[in-house]
Amino acid sequence: MAESFKLRVNGRNCAVAAAPQTPLLYVLRNDLKLKGTRFVCGEGHCGAYTVLFDGNTVQSCDTPLWSAPGHDITTIEGLARGDELHPVQQAFIDEQAAQCAYCIDGIIMSVVALLARNADPSEAEVAAALARHLCRCGTHVRILRAIRAAAVSMRGARRP
Repeated sequence: MAESFKLRVNGRNCAVAAAPQTPLLYVLRNDLKLKGTRFVCGEGHCGAYTVLFDGNTVQSCDTPLWSAPGHDITTIEGLARGDELHPVQQAFIDEQAAQCAYCIDGIIMSVVALLARNADPSEAEVAAALARHLCRCGTHVRILRAIRAAAVSMRGARRP
C-alpha cells in the first residue's frame, strides 16, 4: 500500500507516494526522473546505484524508501553547481576515466564521499572506497588517475 514520504533530494524538498519497502533507486529513477543512478544487479553488489545520505554512501537499490526521510540525499545530478561540475566529475572527464559510463556515476559518488572525509587518501583507502564497484571496461588506471587529480584540485580549492 502506498504511503506519502517527504524527501530532500539534491537540495530540494519533494514528496512521493510509494510502498515503504520500495527501493530508493526506484523512486529516484521512476518518480523523480533522476536517471544517473543506475540499476544493475539490484542486490547491492555492483555499486552503480550509489548515492549519498548525509554525505555517506548508501546503495539505493537495497535502501528502503521508509529509511530516506530526514536525510539529505545526493545523486550524481546534484553534484554540479549550475554549469560548474564538481571537481571529481571534471577530473573524470579530463582523465577520460569513463568508457561505457554505466558504473562511473556510482564510482564518482563514492569518490566524492571519500574526498570529503579525507583530502589525501592512500592507495589502500581509495581501494577500500571502490571495493564494491564493478567496472568491466578496463579504465581502472584512468579512474585512479582521475581520483588523484580530483584530490589535488579539491585540496587546492580549500586553501584560503
